[in-house]
Amino acid sequence: MAAFLGAAGASVTVRSIPTVVTSSCIQKFDAAKSFAGNSVSVKFFFTESSSSLLNSSEFLGNRNFVIVKNAVGKNVCSQQTSAVLSEPAVEDGIIELLVPESSRKARQAEAAGLQKVVVNDVDVQWIHVLSEGWASPLKGFMREKEYLQAIHFNSLRTDDGKIVNQSLPIVLAVTTGDKERLQTEKSITLTAEDGHAIAILRNPEFYPHRKEERVARTFGITDGGHPYVEKIYASGDWLVGGELEVLEPIKYNDGLDQYRLSPRQLRAEFKKRGADAVYAFQLRNPVHNGHALLMTDTRERLLKMGYKNPILLLHPLGGWTKPDDVPLPERMKQHDAVLEDGVLDPKSTVVAIFPSPMVYAGPTEVQWHAKSRMNAGADFYIVGRDPAGMKHPSKDEDLYLPDHGKMILQMAPGLEKLNILPFRVAAYSKSQKKMAFFDPTKADDFLFISGTKMRSYARSGETPPDGFMGAKAWQVLVDYYKSLA
Repeated sequence: MAAFLGAAGASVTVRSIPTVVTSSCIQKFDAAKSFAGNSVSVKFFFTESSSSLLNSSEFLGNRNFVIVKNAVGKNVCSQQTSAVLSEPAVEDGIIELLVPESSRKARQAEAAGLQKVVVNDVDVQWIHVLSEGWASPLKGFMREKEYLQAIHFNSLRTDDGKIVNQSLPIVLAVTTGDKERLQTEKSITLTAEDGHAIAILRNPEFYPHRKEERVARTFGITDGGHPYVEKIYASGDWLVGGELEVLEPIKYNDGLDQYRLSPRQLRAEFKKRGADAVYAFQLRNPVHNGHALLMTDTRERLLKMGYKNPILLLHPLGGWTKPDDVPLPERMKQHDAVLEDGVLDPKSTVVAIFPSPMVYAGPTEVQWHAKSRMNAGADFYIVGRDPAGMKHPSKDEDLYLPDHGKMILQMAPGLEKLNILPFRVAAYSKSQKKMAFFDPTKADDFLFISGTKMRSYARSGETPPDGFMGAKAWQVLVDYYKSLA
């Protein structure tokens, strides 16, 4: 905390590293005094001169604002700035849906006697997401009012009037036969395809699954060639919402469960490591040295801003992905190799798996990726080019404009407390023989190696340029593609 006596005589409290008050806000302090006396506080701010010194205007984009409030909390001055938040992104309002261990036997016995619905693997992944509180404040699969808010507003309004971002509908589709069979039931057991009981759905509410409307609003297209859209079109004609009681922690027994940390477990780990800032990086692809450059550069900038121990959450998506993406086990091996190669520092990096399926909904989905990391305790979220995007299923072009994800995150309702860190573009510098930040004045010196090109190298056994990826990490990819031959 730092205090500054403004030119207008107002007492200003700064929840950040010490700065000075910008002149435009100082001018408004006098007006504020007429109804606030000398009790005017600044929640956080950072001056243009200081941001220039640290180059943080490029770093943080336009997400944060000076907030000057009077004693009763009324805003009297707002000015765009490049501030950083020192408080957690969200309070610990995580809603876990797991049945307490002491009650599990009774709930499992109850589940055995209820009518049942079989859910598929992707549904199980969404149950996993809900059970650990990634989608808080949801307490189960969306009821109709929650669903309509999600697809029309990308957010939910809680009972106390708070706006919470929820850009993706998290819903359970069932057939007409299931709906007719179960519509009078008060509770339903959800089982995996092998018959194992996973959860009880309480007070189910059935409503029509208007698939084309859902698809159009979520993806911006209705093309059935999109891999997740295809899944939606193939699903049941009804949605069923209700509160979930998940009977036991969901495990996959694939040798990776130790990486599947819940939001509360991650928060505990960050606290254990003494983190004063957490910056999250979500990915569904292997890490190359350009990613690593971005992550290490982010840490250096946070240190310059006054943070003592910023921790990176390297958080690969662990749910369903389209068939041509590198599978999770190989990605986790590759991420471990990145740490072994010393490209990232294990002491300041937490590697964990995010259980959500991938939807490939671009700017709509990236809001979900950011919101869920807020629930895990992240203060900063790194967003890159075309997040959650893919090629158009029937045209030779990207489905989404590459900058729209970044732009949407900087405006999205319910994400105001999360600092958005736009990618600085990295490419391979031929003269430096390593990944470096792109300099448009030296464009001929840079080689852009796309994910498609990277996979092509690995499939053919061709070695990428020195400095593109650590040797051990690259070998993991080569071995994977050899195994497919």
